[in-house]
Amino acid sequence: MPAYAILALAIVAEVIATSAMKASEGFTRFGPSVVVLLGYAAAFFFLAQVLDRIPIGIAYAVWAGGGIVLVALVAWIVYGQRPDAAGLIGMSLILAGVLVLNLLSRTNAH
Repeated sequence: MPAYAILALAIVAEVIATSAMKASEGFTRFGPSVVVLLGYAAAFFFLAQVLDRIPIGIAYAVWAGGGIVLVALVAWIVYGQRPDAAGLIGMSLILAGVLVLNLLSRTNAH
């Protein structure tokens, strides 16, 4: 499987875990709490699988940036937590940074 596909799995697992954390109500609800634990375990497992193929700084930047944007999207859709203009600008800057790292930086070269 391509490294970035595995990294995408890590991001999706992290987004599921983070979203379930709110539903766990401080780990007082069993089902969502289990989803949090399994989701983070899967996220770190998948992230670890790509670190021999993608530089750690790049992998983490993509993982964190993708997670931030997707968690904000889930929070908006599921919990009605709509980001304001400053939040949207900040997330756009994060995505721009991830794109610069991947498309322009020599750090991405092995």
